[in-house]
Amino acid sequence: MVALVLSMALSVSSVLAGPPFKTDDPEPVEDQHWEVYVASQYANDKDGVSGTAPHFEVNYGVLPNVQLHLLAPFGYDRPRGGPTLYGFQDLELGVKYRFIQETDNRPMVGTFPIVHIPTGSMARGLGNGDAQLFLPLWLQKAWGPWQTYGGGGYWINPGTDNKNYWFFGWQVQREIVKWLTVGAEVFHQTPPVRYGEYQTGYTIGAIINFTENHHLLCSAGSDIHGQNLFSYYMAYQWTWGPEEKKK
Repeated sequence: MVALVLSMALSVSSVLAGPPFKTDDPEPVEDQHWEVYVASQYANDKDGVSGTAPHFEVNYGVLPNVQLHLLAPFGYDRPRGGPTLYGFQDLELGVKYRFIQETDNRPMVGTFPIVHIPTGSMARGLGNGDAQLFLPLWLQKAWGPWQTYGGGGYWINPGTDNKNYWFFGWQVQREIVKWLTVGAEVFHQTPPVRYGEYQTGYTIGAIINFTENHHLLCSAGSDIHGQNLFSYYMAYQWTWGPEEKKK
């Protein structure tokens, strides 16, 4: 039962990565520019249903090649046959740093350390109970309308019945027209709890650009092996920054 509660608590927090995918990229927000997301995600697992409704994400380009990140989730958890519990989940903070620039023959490379602050209730399935730390390495390369990125990292995951674990993912996307980009990813995660199982899955997603500053991001997927039967993500994204920077 303890492992089940921990697994449900981790099922949402581990999804919060590079919208609208689980895999992230090394490209930070431009200097003095902002990204704000109002988003929701849903996971139907073998042992229950969980999600965020909503979560708020803010990214800011504080320096060239450096991005500050904050994610504040309100979420729910409903074990099979149990009540639905709702509340504030674990706060996520991070810093993305790109240390190799992309060229014609070389991908960009960066890191994006993330810490989860245990602000959610573990007993109610809304938090991990201890701080978690993710130490990744990400790569990205573009060719015309095509772009691909991926990599992986190590989660330091303290707590009773918890285990440190690895996450790996790779994504490919293509700009179909100026207002529409579609993509897909595959990912693999080792067990985050004692006696847990590994997770291998896929996600298919799209980015719709209403204007230069207003966007809709959505994705859906499932595990090939693992607990997840179906999951989706949907977000409104608002981006802005100094006009002179854009020019």
